[in-house]
Amino acid sequence: MNKRNIGNSGLQVAPLAFGGNVFGWTVDEATSFQLLDAFVDAGFNLIDTADSYSRWVPGNQGGESETIIGNWLKQRGNRDRVVIATKVGSDMGSGKKDLSSAHIRKSVEDSLRRLQTDYIDLYQSHYDDLETPIEETLATYAELVREGKVRAIGASNLSGDRIIQSLEISQQNGFPRYESLQPEYNLYDRAGYEQEYEALARQHHLGVIPYYSLASGFLSGKYRSEADFSKSQRGQGMKKYLNDRGFAILSALDEVANRYDANPTQAAIAWLIAQPTITAPIASATRIEQLQDLIKATALTLDESDLQTLNSASAA
Repeated sequence: MNKRNIGNSGLQVAPLAFGGNVFGWTVDEATSFQLLDAFVDAGFNLIDTADSYSRWVPGNQGGESETIIGNWLKQRGNRDRVVIATKVGSDMGSGKKDLSSAHIRKSVEDSLRRLQTDYIDLYQSHYDDLETPIEETLATYAELVREGKVRAIGASNLSGDRIIQSLEISQQNGFPRYESLQPEYNLYDRAGYEQEYEALARQHHLGVIPYYSLASGFLSGKYRSEADFSKSQRGQGMKKYLNDRGFAILSALDEVANRYDANPTQAAIAWLIAQPTITAPIASATRIEQLQDLIKATALTLDESDLQTLNSASAA
């Protein structure tokens, strides 16, 4: 399988990332192992998680996803076959987002312990922390890279301006730079990425690993009316997509998918993979059948006519 570079990091990944937010939430450990086995056996290697996954579940503290991944890595003995991306900076109970040196230092040790590994391939700032100087955050990452605990760093949910500032500070001080962005981007939610980040990613050769690749499941086509909201725990969040533009996108996905004997999920992921600045969309699965859809999407090459059909239907 053709691999893509994450910026200038030296990390090479297949064009699909497994989103580990479901581990410890809608997927138990045994099923998580099955999904991860199938993902890696199919030739994929990028697994994305965060220290805060899945803290939102009643009774959870955060770290549940990393713990499951760590148990899987230990049992399978396959650490060298995967690229582990995790994040720091989310509220872990302090009531604030935190990228201070002290918090990063504690958090990286916690993540390494849960993941049962000596190093994190891609360590990402999950949210911005406006109270901590950028220099402090990046200097701490530099120490972790020197110590061999982190191979490369990335940014998620930082504004374009703050990413530019960070890149400049890294260059001025000889710190590692952010090699990747993790923005929200999909066929429905296009404007934010395309207006604020796309040119930035191209100019600085940053890897882009978008989340909500299927708009929380809307682009799978299974939510076409409010009667469908009961199909999953995310169903109630679909109401914002049920409008003329949303229906036009689903219609275009149906049209394109039918030409390839595919389905809307596969067409939506294939559209993302075809975008020139995208490295690997993040998508989650809770069943093997869903994962197989995602895997098939990576083999689907849309022609210019198909891409234009989807672009036109999803134009803001």
